[in-house]
Amino acid sequence: MMEDLICTNSLSLGYKDTLVIKELNLTIPKEKITVFIGSNGCGKSTLLRAIARLLKPKEGSVLLNGKEIATLPSKEIAKKLAILPQSPVSPEGLTVYQLVKQGRYPHQSWIKQWTEADEQLVDRALALTKLKDLQDRSIDELSGGQRQRAWIAMTLAQDTDVILLDEPTTYLDIAHQIEILDLLFDLNEKEKRTIIMVSHDLNLACRYAHNLVAIKNGEIYAQGAPEHIVKSDMVQHVYDMQCTISTDPLYGTPLCIPYSKGRKVEPSFKSTI
Repeated sequence: MMEDLICTNSLSLGYKDTLVIKELNLTIPKEKITVFIGSNGCGKSTLLRAIARLLKPKEGSVLLNGKEIATLPSKEIAKKLAILPQSPVSPEGLTVYQLVKQGRYPHQSWIKQWTEADEQLVDRALALTKLKDLQDRSIDELSGGQRQRAWIAMTLAQDTDVILLDEPTTYLDIAHQIEILDLLFDLNEKEKRTIIMVSHDLNLACRYAHNLVAIKNGEIYAQGAPEHIVKSDMVQHVYDMQCTISTDPLYGTPLCIPYSKGRKVEPSFKSTI
């Protein structure tokens, strides 16, 4: 599998007259999980959309293996980058299999039609996401976690080295959040896929990310391994929130405990691990 290097060069992004990202220089490590974090409106999703070539830069560029992504043909990009936007919507009545099959369309042409290799990649994507038994079900009939797995299966069928996801666990309960993040973790660990995603959950981001990018007002405030950059002062600056940083008792990663109002439990009633 070819390794794709993604970086930005003095990248500025925005909508109309509003600048969201300002002259940003960033390199995404290959074969790692990178998570963008920050408060609402800081530019996380905007940056992800630009990397996926869904948003044209106002200035600067996004580079893929040293080439400006804006100059590459759409089909070539689709063979290298798969993007799962926030809250995707499928046509009514589409089955899981039909949705996942769409991931192979970038590889089709009037010369190269559907092949046995395409079928095998779709079957593999369904197996990895544990959807083989549901492949004939309508997307509309699935639970939130199952639907999200189906969309991830489509990106897997696309067979790209890089997968981009915008808040893939939004609207999911905690069990389904872990299910999706574990799946992405396995894809990185076992298949060396480069995963780039946006997350609002700092503690889960710390648990799964190799590389954390904290964004504040359109600029990178800090970048690196969570255990190196997640400190109480970083959270204060990025989220404007006071907290204590402890250690996750299961994984040893940073655990953010925000200061807030709430009831206190007597020590004798506190749960233990």
